[in-house]
Amino acid sequence: MRSIVGLAVLAAALAGCGGGSEALTVYSGREEELVAPLFERFTAETGIEVEVRYGDSAELAATIAEEGGSSPADVFFAQDPGSLGAVEAQLAPLPAAILERVDARFRDAGGRWVGTSGRTRVIVYNTEALREDEVPDSVFDLIDPRWKGRIGIAPTNASFQAFVTAMRLAVGDERTRRWLLDLKRLEPKTYEKNTPIVEAVAAGEVDLGLVNHYYLYLVREEQPDAPIANHFLRAGDPGALVSVAGAGVLASSDQPGEAERFVEFLLSDAGQRFYVEEAEEAEYPLVAGIPARPGLPPLAKLRGPSVDLTSFGAEHEATIELLRETGYLT
Repeated sequence: MRSIVGLAVLAAALAGCGGGSEALTVYSGREEELVAPLFERFTAETGIEVEVRYGDSAELAATIAEEGGSSPADVFFAQDPGSLGAVEAQLAPLPAAILERVDARFRDAGGRWVGTSGRTRVIVYNTEALREDEVPDSVFDLIDPRWKGRIGIAPTNASFQAFVTAMRLAVGDERTRRWLLDLKRLEPKTYEKNTPIVEAVAAGEVDLGLVNHYYLYLVREEQPDAPIANHFLRAGDPGALVSVAGAGVLASSDQPGEAERFVEFLLSDAGQRFYVEEAEEAEYPLVAGIPARPGLPPLAKLRGPSVDLTSFGAEHEATIELLRETGYLT
């Protein structure tokens, strides 16, 4: 009997430290090559195993919505606020101690998701084809006929869709529709993701690309001498959107404590320094007191359009419909 009691106590102790619990399931719209080291570090520090389902953020959001209360996901780690907002009703409120690690403009007003890293939209350009003063300072200047066949975009990617949402909110649906149609007449080359756009710019396939700032750093890891540079757009321009990746805990999770520990880890000093000291992609930390990688403009000085990231979820379907109407999506 004493042996049985001893084994029960040991099992309880293991469960309490994470060793006896089932793996935490994370639906990740962030690419494996970017965030897998972060997951591994979380497991090493907490003992909590993580099973990850990788995919496009918007598609994972649709899956979560379809799965409803029976979703196996404990955490949704998304590339953009629109995808998080699309399933906001299925996310549980996060503790104030987690939310308050991040400035209010980078988290859900209702407290159901929180930004974990920041990025700004830029125009990446080929430095052998263009001087920086030749690169447009506004996305509205890209519809000049001189750029026909010279622009790369990723219309199926969540970050491009978030940019279109920002444009809709900033200047209205009609002006956004005209811009999309004008851009389409210039026959931009389309890619599935941001990295291939930057690679295409480096190879001279296109001269300009609409991307998030950090993809340049990913390509430079493989091609240190690539003739590429980022051009930061003028303050207030829709193309200068400052957005976030973020995470939320599913209300249906049967491991809410472990799920919150995962989000808390993403916002820990170590989790935030990962983007500065280790990650190839050089995203912006969102927690105060942790500076960005040297060479990047300070996050506080970046000024995109005056839009509320919380509203992106509610606007996502309208953005998708507009992209379908204008021929960017099927």
